[in-house]
Amino acid sequence: MLGLFRWQDLLDIVIISFVVYRLLLLLVDTRAMQLVKGIFVLGLLAAAARVFELQALSWLLGKSLTALFIAIPIVFQPELRRVLEELGRGQIWQRRQAQERAEQLADEVTRALVYLQGQKIGALLVLERTTGLKDVWRTAVRLDAEISQELVVSLFWPNNPLHDGAVIVNKERILAAACYLPLTENSNLSRWLGTRHRAALGVTEVSDAMSLIVSEERGEISLGIKGHLSRGLKEKQVRRLLLHYFLAREEQKGGLLEQLRRELRELWPGSGGKNEI
Repeated sequence: MLGLFRWQDLLDIVIISFVVYRLLLLLVDTRAMQLVKGIFVLGLLAAAARVFELQALSWLLGKSLTALFIAIPIVFQPELRRVLEELGRGQIWQRRQAQERAEQLADEVTRALVYLQGQKIGALLVLERTTGLKDVWRTAVRLDAEISQELVVSLFWPNNPLHDGAVIVNKERILAAACYLPLTENSNLSRWLGTRHRAALGVTEVSDAMSLIVSEERGEISLGIKGHLSRGLKEKQVRRLLLHYFLAREEQKGGLLEQLRRELRELWPGSGGKNEI
């Protein structure tokens, strides 16, 4: 049996598996993905019916699958057209989806922070990286929600029950709100910095997370990372920092920090940022 197996057969299997995998990625978060799951379940039932020689069930499932394959192009025309468009642009072979998703998340968070800055509403957003912050958010209000401008703004809106505390984000999800963070142990900070900034620095001293702070008194956005505070970030700068974060991969542990330092040097040449520490 193994003697009949050629290297071309192995290559054939690998190529088909890769194509099916990329097609499934294009269908993620669409209605068509639920259909694929349904067809898979029906296929398993049909196989089981044949093994146990359940002729009536096999006939019924066979007719159902035939009807589904006829109805799919009609019901899911928009999804199929989208897949073909992606194939036509060659996106199935590229990582454009990850880039577009990161840009979308960066835009959502940036717009939220800039809006809060314009309204002078205080906010503290913690971006979790490789070090888990479960000890911080397990006693807070769990959300596990998708990131959106409206949700971030509403969480920090005055008189909202969840506005007092930090919001923790992990890649593509908002994990929790109303989180209380450890305060920094650095005694050399400016006395003008309040509890929000001290908490933002405290969490970066006990983990590799970074924090974004909106000051309600000064109406400015600041970045906390590795126990250092950089103040006065502009909208473009915030977006680029967030884009680096959402694009960062686990294996590039030192890459994100270096990118942030480069960004801050561009904003404040020769200083690396207005560090309070």
